[in-house]
Amino acid sequence: MDIPLLDQERQKNKINLILKVNYISSVLSILFALICFYALNIREIVPYALFIFGIANIINSSVFKKHKSVTLTHNISSILALICALTVTLYTGGIHSSFIFILALIVFAGYVYARQNSQIYLNIIFLLVILIFSQSITDFTFTRNVVPEESQSIFSLLSVLFSIYLLGNIFGKNLLNTHNTLYNSKNELSKKLLEKETLLKEIHHRVKNNLQTVSSLLSLQSRNTQDDNIKTLLKATKDRVISMAMIHEMLYMREDLSKIEYKTYVQELSQYLIKSIKGIENKIKLTIDIPDIKLGIDTAIPLGLLINEAITNALKYGIVDDREGEIHIAITKEVNKEYVLKIGDNGIGFPETINHKNTKSLGLKLIYNLTRQLKGSIIRDVSKKGTNYIIKFQEIGQQLHPTV
Repeated sequence: MDIPLLDQERQKNKINLILKVNYISSVLSILFALICFYALNIREIVPYALFIFGIANIINSSVFKKHKSVTLTHNISSILALICALTVTLYTGGIHSSFIFILALIVFAGYVYARQNSQIYLNIIFLLVILIFSQSITDFTFTRNVVPEESQSIFSLLSVLFSIYLLGNIFGKNLLNTHNTLYNSKNELSKKLLEKETLLKEIHHRVKNNLQTVSSLLSLQSRNTQDDNIKTLLKATKDRVISMAMIHEMLYMREDLSKIEYKTYVQELSQYLIKSIKGIENKIKLTIDIPDIKLGIDTAIPLGLLINEAITNALKYGIVDDREGEIHIAITKEVNKEYVLKIGDNGIGFPETINHKNTKSLGLKLIYNLTRQLKGSIIRDVSKKGTNYIIKFQEIGQQLHPTV
């Protein structure tokens, strides 16, 4: 069961619960009206208010099948119940009437079925109770107790029982059933999510293994080739494959399957490239200044390939032979959700007249194309020695990767 299905089930349970409560409370109200009229000899206001509420609420619930608005149905029911409860309370003793508890049930129903309007009902009923109380302490009153003195105790008993039944057997019972249904749905959804996470980890693991297999095949092909240019090309391709394999390895080894800790990734990638190109005993100083940021796979892979090309170019063409050199990588996050990557070396550099448009260097072309894939911009920082780039980019969402 996915999240949309769970939301649909919640909405369906909510609708069924509201309609069920409406029908039962309407029938009970009509029954209460008949008892008041025939058994308790209450012939004014009260039985008519209860009877009208019952009929009107049944009509309101029936009309729901046409407009399908659960909010409208609940609000109309609440307004009808509020008018009925207020009328009965005023004409059965005011603040001393046991029927006043029904007003509290209306607030409770608001919190259960329509939380967005519950505070409104609470404030209205709070004011109404104060107004009802004010009639008991002033000489001015526009209502009277229509319940005969001999029927007042029975009426109070029936009002309390009516309130308890609605609260316990209807609101409470149905609310508990709904809670159990949602709890079971949540458990089922949690199991499905766990299964999907496990499957996704397995996918990342298989992708990593497949990429490592491709890397091994490239190494094998390189050893069987005598042409140095082809060997160089195969070696560069192998490093690009490994840069992608590292990301999938980090994803399946961590709890968060959607993002990776990018500082750790850049450190591992940079150290691998330095050892791969310059050997274990090298004179390369690596400086990394990256905050604790996490990037999604759609950003991490092209950015990783970009960093791979920049470091590779620096190690092959910038810091030549066994000379000492420094490679620096820094990422900062701007206030507008934009990232700035500063990457470069202090090597011999290359003329300003050479750019990605007029060069035959695949690495340089890839750096510019990958920047475009990241919806970013790139400038060369000529104020520093060597080759240095300032690249601005944004984290991109889940989408198919365009061909570089």
